Amino acid sequence: MRRPLTPLAGVTLLALTLVAACAGAGLGTPTAAAHGAKPPNIVFVLSDDQRADTLGAMPNVQKELVAHGVTFSNSFVPTSLCCPSRASILTGKYAHSTGVYLNIGPHGGFRAFDDKNTVATALHSAGYTTGLFGKYLNRYGVAAKDEHYVPPGWDHWTVFLSKTKYYDYRLVDDGRVESYGHDAHSYSTDVLARKAVSFVEHARSPFFAELTPFGPHEPATPPLRYTRAFAASTWSKPPSFNAADALTKPAYIRRLAPLNAKQLTQADQFRRNQLASALAVDDAVGSLVKALKARHQLRNTMFVFASDNGVSWGEHHLIAARKLVPYEESIRVPMVIRYDPLTHGRPRTDRRLALNIDYAPTFAALAGRQMKGAEGRSLVPVLAGQQPAWRHDFLIEHLRGPPQTDVPTYCGVRNERYKYVLYQTREEELYDLKLDPFELVNQASNPAFAALKERLRERLTKLCAPPPPGYTALGSPHQPG
Repeated sequence: MRRPLTPLAGVTLLALTLVAACAGAGLGTPTAAAHGAKPPNIVFVLSDDQRADTLGAMPNVQKELVAHGVTFSNSFVPTSLCCPSRASILTGKYAHSTGVYLNIGPHGGFRAFDDKNTVATALHSAGYTTGLFGKYLNRYGVAAKDEHYVPPGWDHWTVFLSKTKYYDYRLVDDGRVESYGHDAHSYSTDVLARKAVSFVEHARSPFFAELTPFGPHEPATPPLRYTRAFAASTWSKPPSFNAADALTKPAYIRRLAPLNAKQLTQADQFRRNQLASALAVDDAVGSLVKALKARHQLRNTMFVFASDNGVSWGEHHLIAARKLVPYEESIRVPMVIRYDPLTHGRPRTDRRLALNIDYAPTFAALAGRQMKGAEGRSLVPVLAGQQPAWRHDFLIEHLRGPPQTDVPTYCGVRNERYKYVLYQTREEELYDLKLDPFELVNQASNPAFAALKERLRERLTKLCAPPPPGYTALGSPHQPG
């Protein structure tokens, strides 16, 4: 008679199963559930508009995740805007496949998104108890009927209605509309964290908890306990900060004046406020880890921390909180994954190009499912320390529209060293990120880069398919920027 597995043995078997299922097979190969092992819980904390260079200011993320997991130092979003990024996270698809390019219609917002096949439906069908707490997609809740609509796959649904705010907001909490005011107890990151913690404490396992607070999005209002947390903080500004580098940039950047004294002050204050607001998100991470430990579920849980996009703090004459642009500050995001059976509780940094379209395939693989039509890849083999065949470049894409209509439609390709961007205006940008990591000198018109530019343009033609609506630059005769 076979002896029952101890909890530790069960986790070890699951880890071995995951590794074996991914080794030598397609990256989307179903793993745990397909082999009879109980799949792990998943806790996903997705902050809003947080830069990759802010992780060091989050003590709980450092102590509980970075110190025990894999930090992806080259993590990016192909479209640097809330709604398209979140649609990509839910599906594992680029914006050109979800059709969600903007925050509002016709090519953006909640109503432009097809929610029939998402990571929630994949995990729910695999037996997961699912819960979303916070921000869903922009424009959800604008119509009164939205408060009665729960997208497929979600068991617990606690989501902002209409506007995401720190105070004075409404939530729909499993069908009940709740209104919150301006008192300290109503600070939205804390409210959502308490609800997510309660879910983790009581949900039937395996469970998938996604916490998506508003912080540290503009206006980056910190809770009262952290209003002075970074008052004395200084910043070693990069060479691109308010730099006189606009001569080689496209026209929409050249039109920007250098930041004036008021804007410089605002940029510095916004940076401090973002760091302080992120501390509340960090508290949420700490509370969730504590709840997992109390339930003896931490070792059987994949915990992911990431953000939907980055923002500017004043680089390239861009005022604080600008995004949508193809520059590193906008597309690079934090990403840390702890899953002890694969990461073994030891810190590691991985330099592969990781994207937001990789989350859904990763979560689905843990559950023994595949994400239909996903363009991302499961990170399970990477977490296991293997060397799977991996991407060497990725697409950056943007459709002109609000909230920053001055940025023209573009497609770009970013590989491990170079970045090439082709705008609808026929303007081009090309940067050697090894020699010019702050993107100060556009090499698109430099004859020494002509052959490289043509190779990148050919690659872009393959990646940018289908192109954003109305984008014709790739199909037109080449004109230097």
